[in-house]
Amino acid sequence: MKSLYIHIPFCNRICTYCDFTKVLIKNQPVDEYIDALIMELESLEHKNFETIYVGGGTPTALSPKQLERLLSFIAERFTVSTEYTFEANPDEVTTEKLDLLKNYGVNRVSLGVQSFNDEILKVLNRSHNFDDIFKSINHLEKIGLTNYSMDLMYNLPGETMNDIETSLKYVEQLKPKHISWYSLIIEPHTVFYNQIKKGALKIADDNVEAEKYERVMEGLGELGYPQYEISNFATSEFESAHNKTYWLNEHYYGTGAGAHGYVGNQRYYNIKPVPHYIKSMNENNTVVKETISLTEVEQIEEEMFLGLRMTEGVLKERFKDRYGMSIDEYYKDELNYLKDKKWIRDDGINVSLTEGGRMVGNEVFMSFLKST
Repeated sequence: MKSLYIHIPFCNRICTYCDFTKVLIKNQPVDEYIDALIMELESLEHKNFETIYVGGGTPTALSPKQLERLLSFIAERFTVSTEYTFEANPDEVTTEKLDLLKNYGVNRVSLGVQSFNDEILKVLNRSHNFDDIFKSINHLEKIGLTNYSMDLMYNLPGETMNDIETSLKYVEQLKPKHISWYSLIIEPHTVFYNQIKKGALKIADDNVEAEKYERVMEGLGELGYPQYEISNFATSEFESAHNKTYWLNEHYYGTGAGAHGYVGNQRYYNIKPVPHYIKSMNENNTVVKETISLTEVEQIEEEMFLGLRMTEGVLKERFKDRYGMSIDEYYKDELNYLKDKKWIRDDGINVSLTEGGRMVGNEVFMSFLKST
């Protein structure tokens, strides 16, 4: 087992676009949640990992005392050989909290910037502003936690192409080691979804979204950030080792309320509501979860969906080693169709998306479905 994900579902604000498992931290049983989370972590068979990723929610919403309790337990229980990432909000990155992260072995921070435009940040209901972004990065640099990823979004309400150019200008100035730049996706059960249904919110059409995405790819390439995944950019030494576990379709533990994991041929989903998660751990010393067993056909489909997100694509030799068959034989008709469309390239070693294929990624992925 290479990787471990730990979920902290608490936030100081609920963002208008977010559909992750999260709750406002005020009046929540945070200490009881950490107790339950530690019980689940103690039950894991493996103790040595290449990567650990603590996400949310917002892990930095925890108080310094709560944060230290979690960090000290992780340090005592597990070893991390490659990458140990914590998600953070710019306005919550105090010197005290950053010192704790560094002292307990965290070597990478994922900073939720989203936008440099204060008006857009208000629409997103983010708790930080423009100045907080620079203060937090100054703190990171000062204590030597220089391996940080900057999370950005595009196609946001009220956003113009000028905002994309402004963000590129600040990326050039700040020089983060890694950029994740995602398009806004309107998910059910979010504030934005409800606003769109009522006609109170509009977002740009697909053509404008594609234009912004092309500029993001072009601009980051010009700044020296190679694209290694559909929405992620970094030189090879700073690619996210943890997220590549997902894209390479490898196994990982997911712990905490609503967390997902993948072990053997099973994907599992922990119970979501925080009180239910705590009750499950306290009463049964195990978490209630939904488990889905994947057939080999479904595993192969996921191999294609996930692998094609990466610029290098799906390695043919790796596919054959895993499934005992050639990708060229198994997907002969599909590959020929997609090559004719110029949506994939095949160099004999890898199958990968072309730039045109990236623009219609979901349609490409659907071509590899055999289980329906």
